[in-house]
Amino acid sequence: MTATPGFLDVRDVRKAYGAIKAVDGVSFSVGPGEIVGVIGPNGSGKTTLFNSILGQIRPTSGSVELCGEDITGLSPLELARRGVGRTFQTLQVFGGLSVRDNLIAAAQEFKGTLPGRLFAKPDAGLGHHADEMIELFRLKHVAHLPAGRLSYGQQKLIDIAMAFMPAPRLVLLDEPTSQLDPVAGDEPEPAVTPLDAGLATTGAAPTSHR
Repeated sequence: MTATPGFLDVRDVRKAYGAIKAVDGVSFSVGPGEIVGVIGPNGSGKTTLFNSILGQIRPTSGSVELCGEDITGLSPLELARRGVGRTFQTLQVFGGLSVRDNLIAAAQEFKGTLPGRLFAKPDAGLGHHADEMIELFRLKHVAHLPAGRLSYGQQKLIDIAMAFMPAPRLVLLDEPTSQLDPVAGDEPEPAVTPLDAGLATTGAAPTSHR
């Protein structure tokens, strides 16, 4: 019997820099509605693995498939066009834009054609979707504020919400709960709960330190 491919199938991926094996034969699958965690200490190769999957670097060997299609070595732009999103360890928010405008900016590239965007409404027709994401990620009370004025934890939620704005088929989250401060109210649960409850049809492969 032929196995049904997952959203993402990573098979024996390796990345070496000379004699240094940064990633050494990693395999896993992410199915529809699954959240798969890649866990390891600092320096264990988690981000290198993500970069090998997502086109920032090409793996030394192994393969990556998205819904049965071999995407090994495709560029980040080609993967984005296939519905693959990601976050990085460092924040990718625009500090001078409001939370709502950050979300709209994250999806504009995927909305119609360039001439169409030039003559579209200021929110590019994405305002309603941005408001839905703001509600889902519990950011309504700060939606009008510049992102740069918010706590690191709130900016982290914006960063994750931005990755979901283009309605991707698969999202990979690199260290989504790192450097959050429970004392300051930056609980990781709001970052995880929306992914599981509201966005369950999207595969997500977060990493975290242990």
